[in-house]
Amino acid sequence: MALLKFNKRAKTENETGLSSSSVMNGGRFFNKNGTSNIQVEGMSFFERLNIYHALLSMKRRKFILLILIFFILVNLFFASLYLIIGIDHLQGLSGTSATDKFGEAFFFSAQTFTTVGYGRINPVGFWASLTAAFEALIGLMSFALATGLLYGRFSKPKAYIHYSKNAIFAPFKEGTALMFRMVPYTKNHLVNVEVKVTLVLRIMEDGIMKNKFFNVPLDISKSITMTANWTLVHVINEDSPFYNLSKEDMSNAQAEVLIFVQGFDESFSNTVISRTSYSHDDFIYGAKFKPMFHPDANNTTTILHLDRLNDYEPAEINIQF
Repeated sequence: MALLKFNKRAKTENETGLSSSSVMNGGRFFNKNGTSNIQVEGMSFFERLNIYHALLSMKRRKFILLILIFFILVNLFFASLYLIIGIDHLQGLSGTSATDKFGEAFFFSAQTFTTVGYGRINPVGFWASLTAAFEALIGLMSFALATGLLYGRFSKPKAYIHYSKNAIFAPFKEGTALMFRMVPYTKNHLVNVEVKVTLVLRIMEDGIMKNKFFNVPLDISKSITMTANWTLVHVINEDSPFYNLSKEDMSNAQAEVLIFVQGFDESFSNTVISRTSYSHDDFIYGAKFKPMFHPDANNTTTILHLDRLNDYEPAEINIQF
């Protein structure tokens, strides 16, 4: 059991900000994409809603679909208002049927909302003119907000880092090490990159199941720059929290490795943060990563293959898991 082989020499991490009571949380702490594995309840959706943050962070297709739906609904609403006021208050309509008239009222609304104003159709009378003026005001404000959101999404600082699917126990020098690797996948250049790794074990202590957090020191944890793939290495020795833990021990203790990466992005002129985690199911025992890069034919530049990030091959290690 992990409890019996728990390494007392391993340095604990007491400032994680995560719960130490194992019975108070379920599953892993972080998903593979770095988001927290937490479902919030006890407060209504609208009380918790941060519209600005939600629009900045939602998926691109969902954001575009939301903008499109908003545009259609607003114009349907104002087209209905023009019909209620009276279709005869829109001068220049050429449609004869009710469907044609509603369609022309809808497209007149779209032209007013976007302040295009082709001029074939124009409002006549106080109420129709007032409605058109109010719609134009809403359109100007909506496009200002949409422009700000698009810029915010476009310029939002992001690390643009991919992590290997698995963390592997691989041969390292004359021993064994836990390894995972990451790679930037755009032309953004990160400098002063720092990586911090924490191991979480669920351990019975004083009759209570607790989450214990251990610092996982890396062979190299800081880099001046990161332009290609970087393999992070934790040497398993007597000071390692993995020392003497078997595969069964890590499964019973629901081992999870938390990865936190921080660096300065020259393009954004801002600090960017990335995170992920590896659960015990993501560990590969006895393997080594295959190379991701090689020189070109002229030996003048380096070719980096992003599609080889997860490639590994079997390898002999001197620790029995």
